[in-house]
Amino acid sequence: MGGRGKPGARQEARRLRAEGWTLAAIAAAVGAAKGTVSVWVRDVSFEPRPRGPRAARRRPPNALARRKAAEIAALAEEGRARVGALSTRDLLLVGTALYAGEGSKTGNRVRFTNTDPAMVRLFCTWLRRFFDIDESRLRATVYLHQGLDLEAAIAFWSDVTRIPPTQFTAPYRAVPDASIRTTKHPTGCAYVNYSSARTHRAVMGLVDALLRSEVIPG
Repeated sequence: MGGRGKPGARQEARRLRAEGWTLAAIAAAVGAAKGTVSVWVRDVSFEPRPRGPRAARRRPPNALARRKAAEIAALAEEGRARVGALSTRDLLLVGTALYAGEGSKTGNRVRFTNTDPAMVRLFCTWLRRFFDIDESRLRATVYLHQGLDLEAAIAFWSDVTRIPPTQFTAPYRAVPDASIRTTKHPTGCAYVNYSSARTHRAVMGLVDALLRSEVIPG
């Protein structure tokens, strides 16, 4: 994404930083590298959010925590090196596997749902690359808890999906239930829909082929 990044993601990152989010949490939420987020929010004033009644007395990470963090960072870098850039065939297979796990398998429409902007962005790239898509028929819906900024969430997901806000359908506003969960995604969950029986059948053909493929020993 680079230092400049996309306006929607950068705006969301700045908003979350002002609310006291850590750089790592923001990076995960907007689908950007931590270094990129650091550049975007370096001039934003913030106060770190408390993390419980003992937050004020928290000690610095111990040796075990530091080793764990170092291992996570090293393995993440190793993963990036092993994966590298995706070829056309790589993208075809990765997108098919992603849909096999997270996409709708029934009905006459291609539908993908996720809270992770990186996954949603990858799905949209795959869909446009390998299928003849009529952009005017793409639809998106936002699932967002009440009390969170709907306009900002729609702008954020519009930037991620490249689907105009005018093609977003009526949102679903969930009522927070503390007995189930306390964490709420600030931009909610995105549903991307493309109503086409033929396209859905083509997608499921790829999914079936992938799951039935023979694995070459190596």
